[in-house]
Amino acid sequence: MRLGGAALAVSLLAACGTTTGTASRPPTGSTTSAAPTTTTTTVPPTTTTTTAPEQPGWTTADRSALGINADQRTIAEPDGTQIAITRFLAARVHYALHVGSEDPPTGSASITALDGSIVAPQEAPILVGAFNGGFKVAAAAGGMEVLGQVLTPLENGLASLVIDQDGSAHIGIWGQTIPVPGEAVASVRQNLAPLVVNGAPSPSINDIAAWGATLGGGSAVARSALGIDAQGNLLYAGSMSAVPADLANALIAAGAVTALELDINPYWVQVDTSPTPGAPLVAGVPGQQRPANQFSVGWTRDFVTVLSNG
Repeated sequence: MRLGGAALAVSLLAACGTTTGTASRPPTGSTTSAAPTTTTTTVPPTTTTTTAPEQPGWTTADRSALGINADQRTIAEPDGTQIAITRFLAARVHYALHVGSEDPPTGSASITALDGSIVAPQEAPILVGAFNGGFKVAAAAGGMEVLGQVLTPLENGLASLVIDQDGSAHIGIWGQTIPVPGEAVASVRQNLAPLVVNGAPSPSINDIAAWGATLGGGSAVARSALGIDAQGNLLYAGSMSAVPADLANALIAAGAVTALELDINPYWVQVDTSPTPGAPLVAGVPGQQRPANQFSVGWTRDFVTVLSNG
C-alpha cells in the first residue's frame, strides 16, 4: 500500500524492494521412455529466499520480510561531535509530508488524514519512521506545498525536498535541478540554501548566522539535516550539539551529494524508526527531547513519514 500523492489518497502497491534471491521451482518431473520400460524421476521443488545483508558500518533500524528499509550509523567529527545518520532506502520506502497543528498555516487548503498533524491510521501499519521538517513559516526560509496545494510560495534557488505523486522523494535546488520536466510533484518542503551541493559543503557553511537563529546565540546547538546519495536514498542527520559544518561533513561521509538543513534547536530535532513496519518507534538521535511516538500522537510542526513498500 502506497500512501500520499495528489491523485490517490490510498492505493495498493506491489512490493518492489530489492532481493538477492527469488523463489524458483524446477520442473516437477521428467520422463524418459525406452521401450519396453518407463522410468520417471522427480526433482523435489526448492525455494530459496535471501535478503541483502547489512552494509559494513551500518546497523539495521527497520527490516520487513523483503529486506532492510532503514539503517543507521554514527559519524564522529574531528572535534568529537557525534552525528547520528539514519538512511532510508529508496527501493524499500515511500514518503508523505504532513503539516503541524500550529505551523505551517494552512489557510483554505483541504487537509486530510494523509497530510495532517498526526500519523494517519492508514500509515500506522506500514510506518518505518518519521522525522522533523524545517523552520517555521515566519522564519521565511522557503515555501511549502502539500498534495498539490501551495501553503507558502516556493522560491527558486532554495534547497527542496520533493515528494512525487508515487511517494518517491528526492532533494535538489528548486528552479535549477528540480522539478524535472513532466515530474508529477505532490509535496515540497524548502528550507534555506543547500547545505551540501555536488558532494561539497556550502560556501557559506561557516557563516553560522546563515543557518538560522539559535537559542542563546550559540553556534553548536541541536541541528538536523536531510541529504540524498547517488542511489536515491535519503539520509537524515541529527545531533543535540553541532555546527552546520558538522552536519554537512557527516552527510558527505555517508554518501550525500545534495542536502538541506532542517529544523534546529533541541525542542524540534527528532527522528524515529521502528524495528519492523508498524512496531513502536525508537528515538534515533541520542538525547533528543521529544518522545519517539510524538508524531503518532500528534505534533505542532510539519514532519515527514516514511512508509514501507512491502
